Amino acid sequence: MIKKAYSLFFKGLRKVYYIILSLLDKLRCQLLFYGNRVNHRDYKTKGLPYLMVARGGEFLIGENFRMNNTIASNPIGCAQPCMFFVDRNAKLIIGDHVSMSQSALVCHVGITIGDYVKIGGGVCIYDTDFHSLDAKIRRDSMADMANKKKLPVVIHDNVFIGAHSKILKGVTIGENSIIGASAVVTKDIPANEIWGGNPAKKIKSII
Repeated sequence: MIKKAYSLFFKGLRKVYYIILSLLDKLRCQLLFYGNRVNHRDYKTKGLPYLMVARGGEFLIGENFRMNNTIASNPIGCAQPCMFFVDRNAKLIIGDHVSMSQSALVCHVGITIGDYVKIGGGVCIYDTDFHSLDAKIRRDSMADMANKKKLPVVIHDNVFIGAHSKILKGVTIGENSIIGASAVVTKDIPANEIWGGNPAKKIKSII
């Protein structure tokens, strides 16, 4: 009897705690968005993301955006918040009804995410190689930065990207396609297909 009463009390207290925490998260996130000039509509957040929009960069978020930034909000083995980095003159666009957990989006030229896209825990989307492929150029940090490759990433509507996957520069993923967990996507994926592996390959079509 005592254990049951304590359990009910604990669950009630936890619910109140998370309601208060969610209100504080929304307020802090709003200040973060405002400071980085993020053009957004309505959204919900659990925890606070890491966000950096450089001068001249653009970050646009559509309706009903959802993001999980804490272990408690999506406990699948990712101990990090969502991370968004938008470089100078780059453009990161997130469509309507998109949800993501503890994901990292690094935008040096352009990342476009369509509507109703689900992005699993620990997913990384990069539109750059970060460094030159030439070993001699990499010795000079300034030359290295100037010679890194950058190509836009486009993810169309209704795509589902499984946890811990990596989407690399220049990739386009067609609508309704599914990326298996821990896949490394290095080339375009047509619509209505399931891909997985490293490097990602077609598994089957979605009928």
